[in-house]
Amino acid sequence: MSIGAIDTSRIEAMVAQLKAAQARATSAGESPLQAKQATGAVDFASALKSSLDQVNQVQQQSQQLAQRFEMGDTTVSLSDAMISLQKSSIAFQQTIQVRNKLVSAYQEIMNMGV
Repeated sequence: MSIGAIDTSRIEAMVAQLKAAQARATSAGESPLQAKQATGAVDFASALKSSLDQVNQVQQQSQQLAQRFEMGDTTVSLSDAMISLQKSSIAFQQTIQVRNKLVSAYQEIMNMGV
């Protein structure tokens, strides 16, 4: 079904994927963080770098998709480009919020009396 230029079947497929991922996580009985902790210690620096690399990759992919759409590539729809750009925006905003929390925690620790 298509509303205007938006293909709702793709949105419904994405929602189904999200629900399936959530079901897999809850069926395991533990959160992904708990699973990583159980398998071994995770280095904070490597986890942070990995997270930043993923955000960077999402942003680059969305930029490439938007450029392909702008150049007239018929295999890329407007809805695909917009969804990809929104995903990258949300990932970046999440990264900013994590950074803000880390800075706040650092400032609290530095203000503690010893």
